[in-house]
Amino acid sequence: MKRFLWLTGILALALAWTGCGGGSGGSSSGPQGNPNTPQPMFITGEDAPLPSVISFQVTLNSITLNNSSSSVTALSTATTVDFARLVGMRSLLGFNSVAPGTYTSATFTLANPVIYYLNTATNPPTVSQAANASLSSSTVTVSFPTGSPLVVSSSGLAGLHMDFDLRKSLAVDGTGQITGVVNPTIYVTAVKPTDEEGQITDFAGGLVSVNSGGNSFVMQGPYGFQMTVDVNTSTQFNPGWSLSSMATPEFVAVEGTMQADGSILASVVEVISTTQAFISGRILAVNPGPQVTMFVAEQVPTITSLPVDSVQTIDLSQVASDEYKVCFFENWITQALFNANSLVAGQRIFVGGTYSGSTFTPQMVSLRLEGVVGDLTGTVNVVSGNQGSFQLNNNFLLGYVLGAPLDVQTGNLTNFVNINGLAGLQTAGQSNLVVGGLIFKDLNTGNPQMWAGRVRVLP
Repeated sequence: MKRFLWLTGILALALAWTGCGGGSGGSSSGPQGNPNTPQPMFITGEDAPLPSVISFQVTLNSITLNNSSSSVTALSTATTVDFARLVGMRSLLGFNSVAPGTYTSATFTLANPVIYYLNTATNPPTVSQAANASLSSSTVTVSFPTGSPLVVSSSGLAGLHMDFDLRKSLAVDGTGQITGVVNPTIYVTAVKPTDEEGQITDFAGGLVSVNSGGNSFVMQGPYGFQMTVDVNTSTQFNPGWSLSSMATPEFVAVEGTMQADGSILASVVEVISTTQAFISGRILAVNPGPQVTMFVAEQVPTITSLPVDSVQTIDLSQVASDEYKVCFFENWITQALFNANSLVAGQRIFVGGTYSGSTFTPQMVSLRLEGVVGDLTGTVNVVSGNQGSFQLNNNFLLGYVLGAPLDVQTGNLTNFVNINGLAGLQTAGQSNLVVGGLIFKDLNTGNPQMWAGRVRVLP
């Protein structure tokens, strides 16, 4: 039985991450003709976290691209982003048209930092807001890596990937406590839609409309703008769903690549829930019932009894056994891998249900992809190719939740970045890693165990 679950776990993760390694072959060509005509470009973002910080919100007022002779605006609409929720995941932050040229740096204008951190000394854990959060500088200019400027040409789609490094950005005192001062440390990279850092792996929102004849739908994204999503014969839907069966109100998640017209070509589309309300976040503790103590990171609509950026205990005892799902992959196998008995601290979950008056009633639970950052520790075990395991000393947020190294399982479909596979990791020595995947409950130990779709070694 354990052997069966182990094999099906690999199958589930392989299929769950099908859309993360590349797009569906869509066009990325931009308008042709006048070389001075503004050309499309997109902006993606992710984060490297700081211990105990569960939310870091900051407003991107603008982003400009610079060279020796001029500057152009890449983002002009103020956008508030919670970078602490983009650990190991990449989300679309904006899309614009800019003048063709070779740009060597980007300038970010920031405002309104808000920091929340987790206090696990209390039972259950509580969330506190850092007092007097402030920016040491509201304007930051960052150079692209030497020899790799951002080139916006009269053909093709350019992209800017930004990585907000909270570990270096949030000042701490002599005891390691957050002072509230933010020294913005940002890294930028020029990317193409098909590059690893150009892929969209975490874009979810509400369904606005469906155009079956045009093979597309419109969704309301998390940063205040609507996005058109195209599908084709290569796009995978979770079982039981297709474009023609989608209808409002639904919450959907998309993975894919950007296109020159500003749409996303989806490699994977998941209908997460057809219910009217949801909350999502990470599990901090599991109690009989089952009940989960979780950090509420997102919600729709505004649920006054379960405010965002708070720790809440949610009773899941009324959720039916067939309403436990695994993102982007759903069948009888997933019910054996993820159910009421396999909830465990550290998992990122989506809880859908109904909201009437002030009462939220859970009706379904979906296990979501997430990222974990930490130091490689212990022995790297190579079974065959990239199939094997290692331990991650998760000395960031999950270290506070789990209290022990995290076991990470890898397979031959796991994507390794900045390292030559699992064998390269075996000889890499001390390394800082970002691992993206799904956390399941190890049936032997009862501890969390991550099945990795992506392992990135940080410089």
